[in-house]
Amino acid sequence: MQDQILQALRRNAVDDAVQLAREWTTAEPEQPQAHRWLSLSLQQQGQFDDALTSLQQALTLAPDNADLHLQQAGLLLALRQFDAAGSALDRTAELNPNELSAYVMQAHLALARNDVDEADRLTRLATRVDADHPELAALTGMVALRRGEVDRALSLLSAASEALPGDSRVLYALGFAYLGKDMLAFAEQAFRRVLELNPSVTSLQGLIVQLALRQGHVDVAAEMMRHVLATPAGDTPAMRRLAGELELQAGQPLQALEQLLPVLAQWPADRHTLQLLLMAWQRLGREQQARETLDATLADHPQVHDLWMARLTVEPVGGPEAVAVGERWLEAMPEHLPALETRLRLHDMNNEDDAAEAVAERIVTLEPGRASGEMRLVDGLLKRDPPAAIARVQALHDGAPDAAKPSLRAWLGSVQDRAGQYREAIRTWVELHAAEAPQRLPLPPQAKAPLSWPDLAPLPEGNPIAPIFVWGAPGSGVERVVAAMAAASPVVRGDRFGATPPNDAFQSYHTLQDLSTGKLTAEALVEQWRSQLPARGVPEGAVIDWLLWWDNALLWALRPQLPEGRLIIALRDPRDMLLEWIAFGAPAPFALNSVHEAAEWLARSLAQIATLHEQDLYPNALVRIDDIGHDAVAMAEHLGELFGMRFPPAPSLGPARMAPGHWRDYRDEMGPAFALLTSVAVRLGYPEE
Repeated sequence: MQDQILQALRRNAVDDAVQLAREWTTAEPEQPQAHRWLSLSLQQQGQFDDALTSLQQALTLAPDNADLHLQQAGLLLALRQFDAAGSALDRTAELNPNELSAYVMQAHLALARNDVDEADRLTRLATRVDADHPELAALTGMVALRRGEVDRALSLLSAASEALPGDSRVLYALGFAYLGKDMLAFAEQAFRRVLELNPSVTSLQGLIVQLALRQGHVDVAAEMMRHVLATPAGDTPAMRRLAGELELQAGQPLQALEQLLPVLAQWPADRHTLQLLLMAWQRLGREQQARETLDATLADHPQVHDLWMARLTVEPVGGPEAVAVGERWLEAMPEHLPALETRLRLHDMNNEDDAAEAVAERIVTLEPGRASGEMRLVDGLLKRDPPAAIARVQALHDGAPDAAKPSLRAWLGSVQDRAGQYREAIRTWVELHAAEAPQRLPLPPQAKAPLSWPDLAPLPEGNPIAPIFVWGAPGSGVERVVAAMAAASPVVRGDRFGATPPNDAFQSYHTLQDLSTGKLTAEALVEQWRSQLPARGVPEGAVIDWLLWWDNALLWALRPQLPEGRLIIALRDPRDMLLEWIAFGAPAPFALNSVHEAAEWLARSLAQIATLHEQDLYPNALVRIDDIGHDAVAMAEHLGELFGMRFPPAPSLGPARMAPGHWRDYRDEMGPAFALLTSVAVRLGYPEE
């Protein structure tokens, strides 16, 4: 529904957006995002008072949702400027290009729908009307905040607050700038000041409670929660839920139940409440109470998906009790696809192949092409009739829309591989890479090894914070190592692979050339990297930084400037890596133009790693995951031994793919490519054959 509303707003079909949002709030009145999008649609329609009312309703349902508060801050700032609420904003700006209020409101609307570039454009237009207006500084600060330019946002919003002292709207926005800098005490102070100036903004109380919790001030949070719940306006299901979460964090599961059970009665479909209740019951060892409470709730609400999922959670996975719950769910919702999928998994857990395939047939009858059903049917065919399995996937591919064909082609190659049709599998995968190559990054440049390296500097005095860099070539399974590390540490950062990567030398393809020409010095490289860390949420420098690419030329900077760092390399047999890269791609979106080119590039990359490790050019460790890449427990144990600390197993490292040594099945099809990798494979400790 959210996507439909957004599409309507983008094509300026505001009435359609409002109607869709109203239908959503009617269907799911307890869903805060429904009220958020109704508010945004009403803003676009010019109904600003109603928009504020809808946003307040969203905040009543989710009082600790920072995004909703940020939207409210923008709306309040905008309402202060806009005095012709009934006007069409575009028309106002068209008729009077000097109408500051129209630009301001339009910019805030753009921010609310997360169109930051449009908000920036409109703000710059508004500065032509009144460049020094303090509320434009506040708006520019909010644009900067959305872009992750937190220092600039804080500077602008602080200046706006000084120009408009005591303006609760600007203080509201300033609080988010402090939040973006992780200056929690200052953020809490700003939000408390907003409450003092405008006690009616009670929705801020939940956010302040969360800020107190994040600072470890459980007593302060509990005291405020007691005050909030003592008021009629504050005693809402959402605040009760937050109170339950607070009690759990304080180690009081019994008191948490007292807060959460009334919320369940009012919001039986609320997933967060159910998750908190399950935690409380588990800590108290009250599984039977959980069964009885959930069964009683299901008797009144048998069509609620999340209730059934919670009820299944109480039972041993795959056991007869879980099977009984799955049967009851299917009786209550016989055409509910998740219920059918749950029953399918339970059949498989109990090795009931015929029954599982029968359920899979029901799934694809209800929704042709549904992945869960199709994959189970293909798995069955692979055991009995591999050519039929391939034909089924080929038919799905041929009949699918263009957007779905790449993923289906990748699956087709995997099915051909499992059927032993290796030549066809390689052909399918290579064709897929060729089609995607124009939209991919070129392979990173590689530098030649120098005759000598700068000296490794002595470690800084004291107990320096040691950053860790993680890298693995395509096909290495480095993402599994990162997932295992993230389960043990909150400072793992994978943002280099996201939409807003850090802007530093580790992200740039020009770094190697700039280092070689002197355009970029070793000091500047490391300082540039350090300067980005606060915006990445690791202001002290304790970071596990997953790199997009690696080249030993980076040691020109790291050896003299960051000797306390450590490089962790994910590694497998290079020939398995090449095959995995071709079959499943890699986290780094590099183009694979040909098997030969990929093998040459991979051989050079791994030769650098072999040299680095053999000569101990930088503190490093090779994490060989050939036999543990899909085993979360084994991976945790291995990393624990490496780091000398306990690693809790990750929830999942992803599905198992190719067994170690599978490359040998492809020697006839990829012999020349594997030959390019044999030498470096031996250097890294793998057998020649």
